[in-house]
Amino acid sequence: MGAIAVVEPSCPALCRASTSCGFGERKTWMAATSAAMTILFLLVVVSSAAYAAETLRVGKAVPEAFSFTPVDVGIRKDIFRKNGLEIEETAFAGDAKLQQAMTSDSLDIGIGSGPALAFIVKGSPIKGVAAMAGPPLLLAIVVRPDGAKTVADLKGKRISVSTAGSLTYWLVSETARRQGWGPNGIDIQPMGAMAGQIAALMRGDIDGAIMDLANAYELEKKGQGRILVRFGDFKEFITHIIFATDKLIATRPDPIRKFLAGWFETIAYMRAHKTETVEIDTQVLQKDAEVVSRTYDDVMPMFSDDGKFDPKGLATLARSFVELHTLPEEPDMGKLYTEAFLPAR
Repeated sequence: MGAIAVVEPSCPALCRASTSCGFGERKTWMAATSAAMTILFLLVVVSSAAYAAETLRVGKAVPEAFSFTPVDVGIRKDIFRKNGLEIEETAFAGDAKLQQAMTSDSLDIGIGSGPALAFIVKGSPIKGVAAMAGPPLLLAIVVRPDGAKTVADLKGKRISVSTAGSLTYWLVSETARRQGWGPNGIDIQPMGAMAGQIAALMRGDIDGAIMDLANAYELEKKGQGRILVRFGDFKEFITHIIFATDKLIATRPDPIRKFLAGWFETIAYMRAHKTETVEIDTQVLQKDAEVVSRTYDDVMPMFSDDGKFDPKGLATLARSFVELHTLPEEPDMGKLYTEAFLPAR
């Protein structure tokens, strides 16, 4: 806010020119002016306090996924600020790294995968507060142009994922299971950041990589990759979840409500403003605008408008924990999330 210039009050020109303007009249006018300036100053102070934003540390599981860019859109369009929040944003190289940051109290809010709910059973001090996306429409298994021709060709092949136990890990394992090979029918290689995975794919160190569509479309456009598997038929699933730390839930619940209100307001904005969204995401993802536009069309339908947790999606997640040997048995999923902070509908 700019400084307020305070000018010493003086009589109006007509008063100064008049010989009938007495000292008492001048004193009364100056007192009124001073009172007005005081009221103005107090209004500015009160207004500033009313709009003071609370800082929230928010982390994204990976930096390059279109599905996490609502954070960036909401920041750049001042949607979170309008809801009383200043967002400090950080991106990580997978769910495991995100969960480590939340456990160490380096984050307040984390945007990660549905399978990351299993970290709670293992002791992560967090809870799911919104199911932000359903079927995994944003991901694909990509191979080199001369690589596998069909899904059946992936048996025993080396396919990279972000981290063990992540969404990408489960999707590759589930692909193998659906082919009748069991969850280990594909050789899954956790490799962290996407840049390293793409480099390994180009070198031939791996046979394929599961990645977001923006990267997949870009590789196709360059003639360096080919989309082999999409996951649109994974209907009963929760791809992404917004997590809050137990500490935030216990000590500052109101910012959680404000963040979720800002998040779903941002989703509504993105649906209604494709051009503006693509422009922002082109900068954030550092991809070709045509690629981002195509990604927008494919990915926007997966976003939830209310954050409700689908029981069938939760059941699929519970089953996946056992199949991947993440947990010895299916947990009580009701203990891993809450809908108490979702905006009223």
